[in-house]
Amino acid sequence: MSDFLSPDLETLLGKLNGLIPDASPAWGSMNAQQMVEHLSNSLDLSMGVIQGKLSIPEEKVESAVTYLFSEKPFPQDFKANYAPENPTLRNENLDDAIDELTMKWIAFEEHYEENNVSKNMHPVYGMLDFEGWMRVHSKHFTHHFLQFNL
Repeated sequence: MSDFLSPDLETLLGKLNGLIPDASPAWGSMNAQQMVEHLSNSLDLSMGVIQGKLSIPEEKVESAVTYLFSEKPFPQDFKANYAPENPTLRNENLDDAIDELTMKWIAFEEHYEENNVSKNMHPVYGMLDFEGWMRVHSKHFTHHFLQFNL
């Protein structure tokens, strides 16, 4: 049994319902709104709205994908060189950021319903299909929800 969140909108919004704007993270430097916007960016990446580039040597992708599908969580203080550490906020407030995330999740689901053979580049895991991206989102959302004790 996996300890990762079920990547579906109802589960994600249920968790986000407990997030407050001034919540302090257990680790890292992002605030609550930056974290939600960061998750929205990952949805854009999974749909090809943001074009990813491989950030590791090609020969390491296979072992990275093995890790992705393992039961090992993402490390707490992992620094992704492709994601800014203190990104500028683009939404007016946390509620707007959650609304944006909701719309992007729906767009993500629709994208893969309409393009079920679509693959998009993840900087570490290479070209991923829907199943791969669902695993990324499950582990990634779990990681950041734990960061904010959700």
